[in-house]
Amino acid sequence: MSEERKVDKPQQEAMGGRQGGPGGTIGRPVEKAKNFKGTLLRLLQYLRPRGIQLSTVFIFAILSTVFSILGPKIMGNATTKLFEGIMGKMTLAKLLPQQDMLSKLAANPKTATPEVVGGLTQVKAGIAKIMALNGGKIDFDYILRIVLILIGLYLVSALFGYVQQYIMAGVAQKTVYDIRKEVDDKLSRLPLKFFDARTHGEILSRVTNDVDNIANTLQQSLTQLITSIVTIIGVIVMMLTISPLLTLIVILTLPLYVLVTAGIAKRSQKHFAAQQKSLGDLNGHVEEMYTGHVIVKAFGHERKSIETFNEINDRLYDSGWKAQFISGIIMPLMRFVSNLGYVIISVVGGIFVTNGRITIGDIQAFIQYSRQFTMPIVQTANIANIIQSTVASAERVFELLDEVEELPDRGDAKVIAFPKGDVKFEDVDFSYKENEALIKGMNIDVKQGNTIAIVGPTGAGKTTLVNLLMRFYEINAGKITVDGVDIRDIKRGALRNIFGMVLQDTWLFNGTIMENIAYGREGATDQEVISAAKAAHAHHFIKTLPEGYNTILNEEASNISQGQKQLITIARAILADPAILILDEATSSVDSRTEVYIQRAMTDLMNGRTSFVIAHRLSTIRDADLILVMNKGTIIEMGNHNELLAQKGFYADLYNSQFTGANLDTEVV
Repeated sequence: MSEERKVDKPQQEAMGGRQGGPGGTIGRPVEKAKNFKGTLLRLLQYLRPRGIQLSTVFIFAILSTVFSILGPKIMGNATTKLFEGIMGKMTLAKLLPQQDMLSKLAANPKTATPEVVGGLTQVKAGIAKIMALNGGKIDFDYILRIVLILIGLYLVSALFGYVQQYIMAGVAQKTVYDIRKEVDDKLSRLPLKFFDARTHGEILSRVTNDVDNIANTLQQSLTQLITSIVTIIGVIVMMLTISPLLTLIVILTLPLYVLVTAGIAKRSQKHFAAQQKSLGDLNGHVEEMYTGHVIVKAFGHERKSIETFNEINDRLYDSGWKAQFISGIIMPLMRFVSNLGYVIISVVGGIFVTNGRITIGDIQAFIQYSRQFTMPIVQTANIANIIQSTVASAERVFELLDEVEELPDRGDAKVIAFPKGDVKFEDVDFSYKENEALIKGMNIDVKQGNTIAIVGPTGAGKTTLVNLLMRFYEINAGKITVDGVDIRDIKRGALRNIFGMVLQDTWLFNGTIMENIAYGREGATDQEVISAAKAAHAHHFIKTLPEGYNTILNEEASNISQGQKQLITIARAILADPAILILDEATSSVDSRTEVYIQRAMTDLMNGRTSFVIAHRLSTIRDADLILVMNKGTIIEMGNHNELLAQKGFYADLYNSQFTGANLDTEVV
């Protein structure tokens, strides 16, 4: 099994995630997809298997909104009835004394003029009208029925809203579960060159941040978009049933909203962009100074670090307050436009009420609808931006899913049941980039039990050789065989199980030391783990720890030394008991005494096993059966230590530069 490399932490989103607040995303720069339509259609394909649930969500969202919209109109009827009762009672209180007075005048022949009789007739007609309408009383029974109807409507609306959110949560999480599973399966099939070409932070950002963005949009924004659209349509319909003219007044205020938001958004975007950049710079500076705080203190650069922090912090403050202040103006201005329309509606509506064209309850309901009209429009604009950002996230996820995978194992791929460790390179050509050959015509014949040391300057192709051997990369020409079998004819998993690798960069996970060593072989017993630790000379230091083998290593394994990490990874490789060993700078991080112990353990371990050792310190590979000296992708010298020194070539120069101080200009690392 190969050592896995240390994983970088995912980069934090500079803006700290999706922005909330009344203004939402208005004024903030929005990331857009390169192929919006194609990506959106592909994202919708993941929702297709859940079409019934989605249809239910849409229906329930519409019903919830419709029941909520009916409320103001019904409440207006209660207001009208209450107003009529109060006015009837007040009018009756005035008309009854007039009726008594006019009745007395009409009963006296001397005062029973036509005017008096006509006035009495009008008063009696008015009283009769009031008595027929509500008897001069407030109809509390009617108002109570309205209240009960409203309570029922809002309860049903809330119930529909709850059910649609419950169903949508399941749809969203199941959809994202499928996407995450597909991404994880894809990552396991991608070749090493994919990971070498990208930072781990970039990959993790796609797997976590982008997928979470999709989940949030599916669960929240999608149903909110439906609700907002239905609310806009429903409110317009209800306003038209009350007064087309007042509806026209409300609609005519919309261009003012557009002018306000567009004007401010245009001015605030550059400040948000500057804020985003400054926040990213600040996070990078803080992380850099924190991880290297010992070096900063050792060289006395605290003042310079603080000055740099203050400079970036000042830029962040300047761009941040401008961005927040300018975008914060949007809502007050929108409320001003809304209140302006509210005043016009109140004046015109008051005139209509006095003229008897509409009732007072209708004007009250209309005012409520006009207040409800603007917020869904703002929400729709925000959601449109969020959907653009989500599709951009989906596009990045799909780009990962569309990456070229490792060549699949052949149908007749073999498994070497009992590998011996014979390795042969025959006329192997390889290049990372076309027309830039790195390895040309390489021929190596390694027999079982041989120790092969590979030395050379940086970029010579030492690690590349190992990557080709384990089939992390595919060769361009020639073939590589293990025990006479072309590695392309061996199942990848079985091929890599033949090897045990110890890398220069140790990788330990958050868990106990016992679990970290046992990672080398599935099903290993505690005694086997302890035996491997003893062979790697790690047992002594492990037993000195308070919890021994149950000591939990933290995320970065920073609670043990670098040398101790190296010993644990070597114990893991010993436990794996591989047929072929690959040691890449295996002892470069330990002290001289520990190195002696490790070399003894490695000598015993390598006995009878084929071993490839990549080292910069030539003292570690003097006992190798064969030393390959590489430069620029080709083997320029080959032989054992004494033979190569006798040749007085490149290897001799490297050796002398390390042990005699000569030829220090020769590039070694």
